[in-house]
Amino acid sequence: MPQPKNKQHQKGSSALYSLIISLVIIGLCVLAVINKQNVRDWWALRDYQAPASVTALADDIALTDKSRRIFYVNKPEITNSDRFIQACPSGLQEKTIVLGCYHGNQYGIYILDVTDPRLAGVEQVTAGHELLHAVYDRLSSSERKRIDKLLTDYYQTVTDKRIIDTIEAYKKSEPNDVVNEMHSIFGTEIPNLPAELEKYYAKHFKDRSVVISYSQKYQSEFTNRRNKIASDDAQLAIYKTQIDNLENELKQQASVIDARDAQMSQLSASGNYDAYNAMVAPFNNLVYSYNAKINTLQNLINRHNALVNERNSIVLEESQLINNLKPQAQRINN
Repeated sequence: MPQPKNKQHQKGSSALYSLIISLVIIGLCVLAVINKQNVRDWWALRDYQAPASVTALADDIALTDKSRRIFYVNKPEITNSDRFIQACPSGLQEKTIVLGCYHGNQYGIYILDVTDPRLAGVEQVTAGHELLHAVYDRLSSSERKRIDKLLTDYYQTVTDKRIIDTIEAYKKSEPNDVVNEMHSIFGTEIPNLPAELEKYYAKHFKDRSVVISYSQKYQSEFTNRRNKIASDDAQLAIYKTQIDNLENELKQQASVIDARDAQMSQLSASGNYDAYNAMVAPFNNLVYSYNAKINTLQNLINRHNALVNERNSIVLEESQLINNLKPQAQRINN
């Protein structure tokens, strides 16, 4: 009698064991589905070792662990001009103050190697910008809808002309990606954002002010020069007005001097020396005043011309900086 009971017990244990195994397998499958992206990332990074230069960029802009993983999944390349032009055709290159491109669906981030020390920081900002494109790619539909609204609502309050011009340029060239671009630009170039956006970006940057400081630093290379050019142009306009006014005064004064000189010659020729002598001192004072204004005019012209040279040298510097932000120029310079 005990033997049949033992067999029944063994059958029950086996069924329970099979059920547990099945539940574990199902649970693992469910877990795999839920963490599908993490599994994909693990697989993509299983043999990947980030180059030191790429690791340095991730460190420089204080990426969180989550964003560092997304950055690495895209196998970022800091490339020379030839490789950059090949990887980033003009249609894929950014229109903001960065030099890079992102291929959708985690197919790569490319960053131009910029060697001009005056543009230090452009690679860091580009890395952050392109990373945020990859982040945007991964947003769920509900989260993207929420973030899109936060971004578009905030854009209505933006007064920075450079940011507005950049977004408007994207509206014309890439109307379907405007909010995606806002997502990258606002996160890396605007210091103070609404609390909800700051909270969102904190998931990706340990300290967002770090990447902002890089943006401000090298953008100031352009801003400072443009401000100086504008200031010089304003001063040149003042000089021009002063020069024009003084030249008109001198023309009028020259006419008076010529008329007085003719009158004095006539008095001398007619022998009216008393009248002639009475006119000598005023005439000399008039000539002295005229010569003083000539000196003033020459000084103004010299200052005007010196400022023109200074202004043009700054324009040339700015042109060189802009040129150095073009991959074709990098190829020529290198």
